Amino acid sequence: MTDENRLIYLPLGGAGEIGMNAYVYGYGKPGKGRLILVDLGITFPDMDTTPGVEQILPDIAWLKERRDRLDAIFITHAHEDHVGALAHLYADLDVPVYARAFTANIARRKMDEQGHPESAVHVVDPWPHQVKAGPFRVGFLPIAHSIPESAGLVIDTPKGRLIHSGDFKLDPEPVVGEAFDPDLWASVAALGVHALMCDSTNVFSPSPGRSESELSGPIQDLLADAPGMVVATTFASNIARLVTIAEAAQKVGRSVVLLGRAMRRMVEAAVETGILTDFPGVVSPEDAAQIPRENLLVLATGSQGERRAASAQLARGKFLGIEMKAGDTFLFSSKTIPGNERDVIRIMNQLSERGIDVVDDSGGRYHVSGHANRPDLQRLHSIVKPKMIIPMHGEHRHLREHVKLAEEAGFASAIAVNGTMLDLTGDTPQVLELLEAGRTYVDGSVKIGAFDGIVRDRIRMALNGHVTVNIIIDEENRLLGDPWCEPMGLPPKGQSRKPVADRIEKELSSFFARADRKLMKDDGKIDDAIRRIARQTANSEIGKKPEVTVIISRLE
Repeated sequence: MTDENRLIYLPLGGAGEIGMNAYVYGYGKPGKGRLILVDLGITFPDMDTTPGVEQILPDIAWLKERRDRLDAIFITHAHEDHVGALAHLYADLDVPVYARAFTANIARRKMDEQGHPESAVHVVDPWPHQVKAGPFRVGFLPIAHSIPESAGLVIDTPKGRLIHSGDFKLDPEPVVGEAFDPDLWASVAALGVHALMCDSTNVFSPSPGRSESELSGPIQDLLADAPGMVVATTFASNIARLVTIAEAAQKVGRSVVLLGRAMRRMVEAAVETGILTDFPGVVSPEDAAQIPRENLLVLATGSQGERRAASAQLARGKFLGIEMKAGDTFLFSSKTIPGNERDVIRIMNQLSERGIDVVDDSGGRYHVSGHANRPDLQRLHSIVKPKMIIPMHGEHRHLREHVKLAEEAGFASAIAVNGTMLDLTGDTPQVLELLEAGRTYVDGSVKIGAFDGIVRDRIRMALNGHVTVNIIIDEENRLLGDPWCEPMGLPPKGQSRKPVADRIEKELSSFFARADRKLMKDDGKIDDAIRRIARQTANSEIGKKPEVTVIISRLE
């Protein structure tokens, strides 16, 4: 191993998946280099693979072990997949956090909720201002995205300038926030860029990305033509979309109602930081009851089918006194994130069953992506002209396609999924090490490891059911009474047409009638035998082997 200083890049989340972004940069001698972290986000669970889990965080064990070498955390923007894990994991890192004003506002609220000091989050002015963190100097370079004050990061190192694109689109008229400024980006790149770490989300989309400003007319026409109340849902963080929909509602004489805590929080943050100065006036859900339905536009959270969000609750019935009726219209002004399709379709069907017209974005009229399409990626490549391009923020297929795109244009490139440490010191990226990049689950009010077995057991119980078996053993190591069992999640009767509980209890009674005194002294062997018999009996009766809990009570 060389003792020379080296420049490393290590994704702990966000590479090989969409969400849970966390990227480490390091500079120095092996084992001694200083580190910074870019973004600390979450991804969301699903009932199939992570039942009961609230949020999924990156596993930062590697970084926690090196916290004495970590100098700062930089947050590119306020989407949950970039800032959502900050407050959950801050205590393990305890270093200054830097962000632009709007992002800092959101981050501070999260920190306060978790009992951390808001003062740990520092507001940074945009480029050319830079923050010194160990051997790094980091600046926030404005870029358009689907949330205000998004930024790429200019990371100056002793080995050259890096640019971390963050999530971006090349929008000249984003409605809210800064437009893409190619001249600014070109000026930053003029002195040479060593490496560009680049968003890969829409690498398969062949047409140039569309501007947010294109949506105003179609949305206004929809609101004007709809006969009853209209409910629209989009990402709560997409302030520009909220403005587009609210202004269209105002133009056609509809009052605006905000439904959902996240929606209100984002608008409040935008007002507090000066991003919004003239958001159309809103009415409360209580006041909406006095307004004719055809004059109402409701902006609701839950565009991804979240069960507790406003959209799902409206689909099931009333929410805060507001109820949708036959003839109303529900607009999904959003793209469904892969993996959320079933939840979104469930809401659509619930609405349809009640006679509500559902309008989605299948025609592309009511939503534009916040990510750069293939031609836009090529344009940014040509503006920045780096020595190498490292794709990030995408599933493996996105990263692989982005590598092909970069190499076709003559740029050195490499696939670096979560846990892949790259050496960026030379003119081409080199793999240094492959780490295990796991996940941490927020389960209720605690954090658990993905491999702790808790969620695995929950899935097995959901698939196979559960049986609790109780026995009592007296002072002379004899069974007192009969075993009794309590099944949960199992059919009451099986192949024998008799209760499954009775069949298990009968087999256990037969076993204990034959058991010798040596076995009856050994709780471990008793436990093993009961589990085996209960599972085998259930399998013969119903074709499933349930999870079994054994309770042995001994009389002293």
